Amino acid sequence: MRWNWQRPDWPNFRFRTGLLADREALFLRQSGIVIGTVRHVPDDERLSLVIELISMEALKTSEIEGEILERDGVQSSLRRQFGLQGDGRRAAPAEQGITEMLADLYRQWNDTLDDATLFQWHQWLMQGRTELRTIGGYRRHEEPMQVVSGRIDRPKVHFEAPPSSAVATEMTRFCRWFNDTNSAGKTPMPSLARAGLAHLYFESIHPFEDGNGRIGRAIAEKALAQGAGQPSLTALSLLIHRRQKEYYAQLEAANKTLDVEPWLDWFADLVLAAQSHTLRGLDFLLANTRLWDRVRGQLNPRQEKALSRLMHAGVNGFVGGLSASKYMAITGAPPATAGRDLMHLVALGALRRTGELKGTRYWLPHAQVVTGGD
Repeated sequence: MRWNWQRPDWPNFRFRTGLLADREALFLRQSGIVIGTVRHVPDDERLSLVIELISMEALKTSEIEGEILERDGVQSSLRRQFGLQGDGRRAAPAEQGITEMLADLYRQWNDTLDDATLFQWHQWLMQGRTELRTIGGYRRHEEPMQVVSGRIDRPKVHFEAPPSSAVATEMTRFCRWFNDTNSAGKTPMPSLARAGLAHLYFESIHPFEDGNGRIGRAIAEKALAQGAGQPSLTALSLLIHRRQKEYYAQLEAANKTLDVEPWLDWFADLVLAAQSHTLRGLDFLLANTRLWDRVRGQLNPRQEKALSRLMHAGVNGFVGGLSASKYMAITGAPPATAGRDLMHLVALGALRRTGELKGTRYWLPHAQVVTGGD
């Protein structure tokens, strides 16, 4: 018996009660901090914050699967999903599909999970695809569903899922388990263990021809949201993307056993790291809001454009900082004008300066300094 689903006691995953107790408590504490932080964001900016966080998840969950999306297209599509005025940009099918799925996940985070929801997610994700035999339904092909790598003539099989004939029954059991283990269900389970098991359990069934990774990560996010009692703002896919090799290695090992303690241990640490990243990002966005309020009416259009670009770059800003040459490239200002603009921004406290002469760099006052490159 090579795979977990082939074992006679499948899907009775084994782990010690209380394995994640300390980390579960930390997850709930940090969830409360996230809720409190978001409440401090002005009402007119809260939705923009949600769109920023969801767009990052859309980009990274797609990138994990080797699909590179355009950030502007994703954000434009999300703005339309949430009823905001877009920029008229026509989103590509992949951008449209992932944003429809994640917007639905955000809105319906506390709904039960069922076939209809999963089929709709799959239909959104696979729009524009013509090579798949089944879209918006579970796979039905007779050949084995395998995750492979290496040469075509000597492939390495990392995992083989249950046959297609068993998928409908397996997914009925999976959805029942997921709903029963919610905090309001028949057999409630702690958030981190439930989210980790949900992801592994779903990936072990691998019910769709394609899109299982993205849907599986969305299911984990749904479990975390239900555990926290709010729509999930956890940067889960971002952290998985950063640890992608480790992620696949952990999944491959967990797919061969029903002893899931190593997987849950790894997954819990990942979630907490993702949650900490989200908190840093929220603090950064709040600091941006306070900075704009402080300098409003004191900047020219060039300075506003440069500040906006720095804020858009995130907590770390530009690698190597903002140089005078980068400022000129962003704004089109000649050297003398760029120098005056930057000095004024420093005097206002909108930027801080490090270095001298050609090594002079500028940073948002609340950003981390990241050296290297220009």
